[in-house]
Amino acid sequence: MANTRELVKRRKAIRNIRKITRTMELIATSRFKKAMDRATQAEPFTRKIAELAADLTANAGAIRHPLLEVRETTKNSVLLVLCSNRGLCGGYNGSILREAGQGFRKLKADGVNVAVEVSGKRAINWCKFNGITTDRTYTHFEDKPKFEEVNELAERFIAGYVSGKIDRVDVAYTRFLNAARQQAVLETILPFSGPAKTEKAPTGPKVEYEFLPDAAGILEEIVPVSFKARLFKCFLDAAVSEQIARRVAMKAATDNADEIIRSLSQEYNRARQSKITTELSEIIAGAAALE
Repeated sequence: MANTRELVKRRKAIRNIRKITRTMELIATSRFKKAMDRATQAEPFTRKIAELAADLTANAGAIRHPLLEVRETTKNSVLLVLCSNRGLCGGYNGSILREAGQGFRKLKADGVNVAVEVSGKRAINWCKFNGITTDRTYTHFEDKPKFEEVNELAERFIAGYVSGKIDRVDVAYTRFLNAARQQAVLETILPFSGPAKTEKAPTGPKVEYEFLPDAAGILEEIVPVSFKARLFKCFLDAAVSEQIARRVAMKAATDNADEIIRSLSQEYNRARQSKITTELSEIIAGAAALE
């Protein structure tokens, strides 16, 4: 039978761990709600402007925007990986890095020169462990990415694609579908192709447009804005998905701690009862010997 004093120490240690995991669960829940509000509010704008860009492109005749042009051969590409700075979020980072690793190896096998950019310390450490050279690293996006910060990346990607220095841009991140479902994906955002595959295509009768002053000028404004919104949505989805994963992981850890505490309490009670029974037996035996 286990020592009662040792059981008390173990139970106290588990209770202290439970306090930590429960606190982290509450913090993740609070951050998740705020991040989900941002992602939910941005989704209608991102979808609608992407639909508008696709619709205008279809009605613009022979006029095309450089961001929509698909290169015949891909020589230089950018792989952007969005992970977290901290752990304790279950398989969140692992799922993203698997997608990124598969995409990276496929591009390399095709003879493509891949410039890897990573956000999050977990992705940085993964690249170091696998001997992958990173062109740029970011650790400042966290759970509240700002559009101004993402816009700097978008402007650089646009300039590189238009000038021909970049032929393709892929983003490995976790797409937020709803509070119960998130999916790690490797998504190609350049060349730009309108709404994401999971978004519903516009329905209803076909709309005929008149372009004033001209189609080229309108597409020059609409397409880059749509691309920036798409990239920003990737960061928002990553932020809310991370908090969901951390909340789920910490809740599981808290529930596991509760189960261990109950098991230790039962074992302590049995050990204490056995000890009391032994002491009573000794007392009765001693009293009988004195008679």
